[in-house]
Amino acid sequence: MRKRSEPHTFEQRILAQKLRLEHELSRLPAGHQRDSVAARIDQLHTAAEMYDFLMPREEAPAAR
Repeated sequence: MRKRSEPHTFEQRILAQKLRLEHELSRLPAGHQRDSVAARIDQLHTAAEMYDFLMPREEAPAAR
């Protein structure tokens, strides 16, 4: 039986995709395709910010 890998978190998947697109962006000449990749990177950044905003925070223990 094949061993399953550890599941990746949303943040890890977003970061991996962003890094891949940034590498792709560095190799593209100016033009429509480059603009599309840059827009996708911006979307990933926005998605990461929204996720961070929407995730519940652990409250710090109250001081006694």
